[in-house]
Amino acid sequence: MTICNRFFALAACAAMLGAALPVAAQDDAMSMSELLRRVEQGRVSDNRENQQREQRFKQTQGEQQKMLNDGQQTKRRAEARSEELEGKYDVNEQAIAELSAVLDQRLGSLKELFGVMQQVSGDTQARFDSSLTNIQYPDRSEFLENLAKKIGSSSKLPSLEEIERLWFELQREMTESGRVVRFSTAVNIGGTETQTEVVRVGLFNIVTDGKYLKFDPVTGNVSELPRQPEQDRFTNSTSDLFNATSGKVRFGMDPTLGGVLESLVARPNLQERVQQGGLVGYLIIALGVIGILIALERLVALGIASRKVTAQLGSDAAKSDNALGRVLGVYDDNRSVDTETLELKMSEAIFKETPALNRALLFIKIISVVAPLMGLLGTVTGMIQTFQAITLYGTGDPKLMAGGISQALVTTVLGLTVAIPMVLLHTLVSGRSKRIVQVLQEQSAGIIARHAEKHGGLKTA
Repeated sequence: MTICNRFFALAACAAMLGAALPVAAQDDAMSMSELLRRVEQGRVSDNRENQQREQRFKQTQGEQQKMLNDGQQTKRRAEARSEELEGKYDVNEQAIAELSAVLDQRLGSLKELFGVMQQVSGDTQARFDSSLTNIQYPDRSEFLENLAKKIGSSSKLPSLEEIERLWFELQREMTESGRVVRFSTAVNIGGTETQTEVVRVGLFNIVTDGKYLKFDPVTGNVSELPRQPEQDRFTNSTSDLFNATSGKVRFGMDPTLGGVLESLVARPNLQERVQQGGLVGYLIIALGVIGILIALERLVALGIASRKVTAQLGSDAAKSDNALGRVLGVYDDNRSVDTETLELKMSEAIFKETPALNRALLFIKIISVVAPLMGLLGTVTGMIQTFQAITLYGTGDPKLMAGGISQALVTTVLGLTVAIPMVLLHTLVSGRSKRIVQVLQEQSAGIIARHAEKHGGLKTA
């Protein structure tokens, strides 16, 4: 049984080896002895290849050991070099510290002086960059910046020439602050940059013929102000200064170095303020215009009527072109009637004249009441917009709330601006109307009194 198992195992190995042999060799091995011979040859060949592999490994092992030895030697040399450099670094650090101490000792008070110079250079550069004189002398900023950096370095000190130039720049700035200078520079007018003659008034203003200009320190450009002063006397003073050759000239100068002019640009004009009021503001203005037109028409009409009534007072004949004449005409037509009837006739005539004299007075009064109420409506609307902006964006940016607040305030102002003159005009027009009606009533009462005396005297006789 054991022999059979071994035989089958040997046959399986031979079959596996036969699978690796070429097809032609399998065809030649037709007997068990031939198969056994071929298996022995394969084993001998495998032993030979294994020996060759062992020899190559031993040779490679020697080379690897050599490479390892070389790497260790390189490491030892690098460590020795590192220790040497560290030693030199410590020596150099000590030498630098000793030299720095010697330098500080030799500088003495000069070190404090150079520190002050560094601070002055930095402050001067910041001041010069925003100065109007930087338009004429733009190269000094680079010099001051380099000087501050140089003084800040412990290895370099400013030269005598640099110290003298710093003093010169400071002195020149002080001198230029008190001069009025004319020169040519590039000016941005209406989006186009052109070479233009300008006049610089110290450090305060820079102008051209009829216009104020501004200087942008960031870009270094000179441009026209988006909005010039509304008063002609200021813009005219720039022309007088620009065209002057000698003597004294009246000039509107900005002592805040451009602050007033900048606030002038940001300040809205009358048209922009009205636009801030929105629809409610326009309605208030429309009501005000209508009220003023009606009041003016009433003033003119009542003025003419008052002059005609005054003229009628000096005339004996009744004229139909005025209220008093028409009332007197009623008396002429009813001289024969009794006193009570005449009184009723005269009262009727006065009542007929009164509506024409009081026409549209009530509308003027209504406008004077409605205008502030509409202003209050605009105020409430503007505050609603403000709270909506706060709800959406918070209170971090006040500009988002400025629109609603502006509408609230502007509409209130417009309402009061319309209501106050409307009240005054209503009082004036109503006074004139009442004065004419009073004249009619006085004349009517006088006529009735005379008529009563006349008829009463006839009855007594």
